[in-house]
Amino acid sequence: MDSTLMLQTSTVLFAIAALGGAAMALMRFSGTPRPPHWLAMLHGLLAGAALTLLLYAAATTPVPASAKLAAVLFLVAAAGGVLLNLRFHLNEIALPKWLVLVHGGIAVVGFICLLLAAWTR
Repeated sequence: MDSTLMLQTSTVLFAIAALGGAAMALMRFSGTPRPPHWLAMLHGLLAGAALTLLLYAAATTPVPASAKLAAVLFLVAAAGGVLLNLRFHLNEIALPKWLVLVHGGIAVVGFICLLLAAWTR
């Protein structure tokens, strides 16, 4: 599989994960303390699959620097997502709005970097 196809597939998976992330953020900012467990797990599963594919592409094929930057940003966003899940969501504590914003903001910047790498060659 060539790097462009892997980057594009990763982009599509991240886009689907982002829809779930946006839905969860809207829930949180509309007053719901936590999203449904199934939605959080689906979001994490899709983002994890996309990140795994992105890391594989970066480790085994030549990719643009923006794809490598995207991988780093998504790793940081993933750490925030794990923190949101394990510290707050599973303990039934309201998700901190500032952390939801930071997690999503880093992921958006990573997504833009990945879009540039995958679709502008």
